[in-house]
Amino acid sequence: MRRGGKESPASLHARVWDASVCSKVHEATLQVLETAGVKMMHAGALQLMEAAGAVVEGTCVRIPRALVERALATVAGRCVVKPRGGESEPLVVAPGNTYFGTGPDCLYVCDVETGERRRARLDDVARAAALAEKLANIDFVMSMALPEDVDAQAVDLLQFAEMIKATRKPIVVSSPFGGASLRTMRAMAALCGEAESFACLTMSSPPLMLDEVACDKTLVCAELGVPLILAPSPSAGVSAPASLAAVAVVANAEVLAGLVLHQLAQPGAPFVYGAGIAVFNMGTMVDAYLPPGVLLGDQAAVDLAYYYGLPSWSYAGCSDSKVLDEQWALELSVTTLMGALSRATLLHDVGYLESGLQGSLEAMVLGDEMVGYARALLGELDVDDEALQLDEIIAVGPGGSHLARPFTRRHFRRFWQPRLLDQSVHERWQAAGATTLRERVRTRTRALLSEAAALVVDAQTALRLDHMALDGALDRQ
Repeated sequence: MRRGGKESPASLHARVWDASVCSKVHEATLQVLETAGVKMMHAGALQLMEAAGAVVEGTCVRIPRALVERALATVAGRCVVKPRGGESEPLVVAPGNTYFGTGPDCLYVCDVETGERRRARLDDVARAAALAEKLANIDFVMSMALPEDVDAQAVDLLQFAEMIKATRKPIVVSSPFGGASLRTMRAMAALCGEAESFACLTMSSPPLMLDEVACDKTLVCAELGVPLILAPSPSAGVSAPASLAAVAVVANAEVLAGLVLHQLAQPGAPFVYGAGIAVFNMGTMVDAYLPPGVLLGDQAAVDLAYYYGLPSWSYAGCSDSKVLDEQWALELSVTTLMGALSRATLLHDVGYLESGLQGSLEAMVLGDEMVGYARALLGELDVDDEALQLDEIIAVGPGGSHLARPFTRRHFRRFWQPRLLDQSVHERWQAAGATTLRERVRTRTRALLSEAAALVVDAQTALRLDHMALDGALDRQ
């Protein structure tokens, strides 16, 4: 796995569906689009689809194969989301590259000082973004909190203002409103140094619907060149048949329908294929993150994205646990490793608890550690002359030691070393305080939060951003 460049054949990765199976799923999806169609709850979208040759009856749009094939031929399979200065690298959003980021809009947060579960506030958005700025393995930033202490009509723009004040890393926005917000966000990003420093997430409405907000954001993203991430979330047994393959067909139909609309609006505009396969738990009435079927289905969706030559959007670093306990540590690690193995391009939700209802700064810190672990695990294992070191093996010979060799001194620091996971002997661990992982994570998180902010926006720019957010919300109403 790499942050940039093509995927190496000498690296570890997962796959569920090969090209032949993806082709079969694609054909099934085309049949759904041509016969059942999708609903598009947006007048402009309906006009655009009908003019292109789709069959429009009310809000139902039946999409012929030719429109899907045209969209797949015109869509950009690569785009760049830039940082706003600093040392952060741009996201080269393309198949074969993998980046990790936080998640959006949790109703609750796990308070790092008290440990309590409470409703999210606007300052939680700022703290999460400021912490992400300091975490080396977090590549992009999302809000992590849906604040209850601001006007709901301005929440997305105020979230964006807080993020852009606290981090220079690329941002992925998630807004409950239509495309007008994106115009304001673009101006705010330009004020802070780079208009092309964010992407937009929107979600379809399963089964087989794109609501007015999703359609509007799709059209405005295409117009502005803002990378669009279209993520479905059909659930087995509820909004799709109780079969993982069938859920994947429903999800694929929603994504391809959005892609057709997007490419009709602006051929060549950047688009990211969202993976979202849910398995509804009939006992708890929850769409949990960690059932095996969800991980399997998300992998299949990433395989479809590769089949289409599109960058993908999936999950990592999240948990269904309600607190920072053993289940949390286990599931965070599993989702991080499975996400990395999936080869998805953008992996989000690092730091999530409670199936996406709760965000945690401490979970972000452990997530950062596990992303580093995953990157080391999925690194290239080459067998060229430099890697094989035959001369070095022969020079030391049988019974010798490599400990004092120059090659060892030059190379041993390349191996991944943990900051939070303990790998010492018992006596040294005991002498250091006999701490648990949970205690070490808490200590590390509080230390990072107590450090000076990595980014301080001047007061005039901060005030202007706030005014732009509020003015943009008024203009949108």
